[in-house]
Amino acid sequence: MLSKAEVQNLLDDLLEQQALALGGLVALHDMNDELVWKLVKNLDVIRTRFKRRLHAQDRARQGDTARLRPMAQPHPAIQHFLARLGREAHP
Repeated sequence: MLSKAEVQNLLDDLLEQQALALGGLVALHDMNDELVWKLVKNLDVIRTRFKRRLHAQDRARQGDTARLRPMAQPHPAIQHFLARLGREAHP
């Protein structure tokens, strides 16, 4: 089993790679600056949410009980990526 620090490092490594991939797309394509900021903010929200969940597990294994707002239907590319992860695209 991985330690909390190892999980945090894996999460940070994953998000770093995603940010670099996004940066590559931004460099190659004319993307709206506001859209790029929103995407990066969403990555940071995801990072924060998962770190909270990781810390919550240490506190009596409570887990994350926060309810998320329902999401709009994701883009087909996002659905495809989620399917490759073996996860549903629905909340």
